Order: sequence, then C-alpha cells, then structure tokens
Amino acid sequence: MKKKSSSLLILLFSVLTICAQPPKAMGSNDPDAKRILDAVSSKFRSFKSVQSKFTLKIENSSNKQLENKTGSVYMKGSSYRISMPNQDIFCDGSTVWTLDKAAKEVTITKLDPSNNTITPQKLFTNFYDKDFLYKLNGEKAGIREIELTPIDKSKPFFKIIVRITRATQTINSIKVFEKAGNRFTYAVNGMSTMGNIAAATFIYDQTKYPDIEVVDLR
Repeated sequence: MKKKSSSLLILLFSVLTICAQPPKAMGSNDPDAKRILDAVSSKFRSFKSVQSKFTLKIENSSNKQLENKTGSVYMKGSSYRISMPNQDIFCDGSTVWTLDKAAKEVTITKLDPSNNTITPQKLFTNFYDKDFLYKLNGEKAGIREIELTPIDKSKPFFKIIVRITRATQTINSIKVFEKAGNRFTYAVNGMSTMGNIAAATFIYDQTKYPDIEVVDLR
C-alpha cells in the first residue's frame, strides 16, 4: 500500500498479529473491559454481512489534522472489500487484490490462512485477547472507552483507545497512538447488517480496469 491514507489500515490491522500471553510482571487485564470487548466480538460474529462507512483521520502530536479520508468496508464470511478514493482492496476469502488507482497498478497475493491473517473482520472481534493489556477508562454519553497497551513493545504504537457504543455493543472508533507522534483515528459512520452482499463485490474484475497494470505475487 503506497498511499498515506491507507497507512492507518495497515497500522490498525498490525495489532492482530499473535504474540505471547502477558508476562506476570506486566499486570492483569480489567475484567470489566474484557466483558465489554467480548460482548462486542460476540455481537459482530452474529452478523451475516456488514456494510459500513468510515473516516480515517491522521493528526500529529499537537492535534493538528494532517489528513482526513472517507471510505467504505464490506464484509461477509471471510470475504471483504475496502474502498477509499485512491485505493480498493478486494478479498474473496483466498485471494487479495490491492488496487492503487493513482499508480494504475493492482497487486495480487494469496490470503495467509494462518492465525496471523490480517482482515477487517478481526478488527471487530477478539484480536485483543493475546496481544494487549486492557482497562476500562469509563463511560460518557453512552460511549465506553477502553485503553489497550500492546504487550509487544516493538510495535510502532504504544496505546490504542477503543470507544464502544453501549446501546448497540459496536465499535464507535479506534484511535492509535504512534510512537513517532502521529495519531490515527478510524471512526465508524454508520453500519448496516441487514442487506445481502453479492459475491462479485469481493472479486477484482479486470474488465472494469483496462488500463491497470497487474502485479501477480501469488
């Protein structure tokens, strides 16, 4: 992914890589935070399909906005599609097509079937179990805030704030605090779980992009 606007997705998904259980010296997790996160994970797993709008916002350490982009994500089973102004990512559950519209290039790779597979689905489920220490910071106006600290200190970020809407038990936003100083926020702007998503949504159709160069890395 070459575009700066897509870097947040990489950073968000990087939290999903599996690591060891917390060393005893690091302390224990907040049971109230775990109950909330488990409820969010369970609720998401009950959906047959998901369509959601999102905003990606990048700020520096002084809270100055550097970039603000909107996009859409579609999920069904192990398939997903992420659409942004300059990029589309298609996955049919086994193959991933990353389309860089500005570079006029699509890269094709195989989806890693291991536990380390990076997908949007994992962002909404129990990615937190083995990778983080977490605690409930409190609740304001029906939004619960949970703070996650990565166990693996080599990660490029030192803290993640997850905000959860209490009434719906769904993620409202995720804010990643990067060691380099930038702040990345993924905000969910509405979610639909009622419609049926066609299988073709998750497959790259070369006929629709005749001028795009194909880089096949499978």
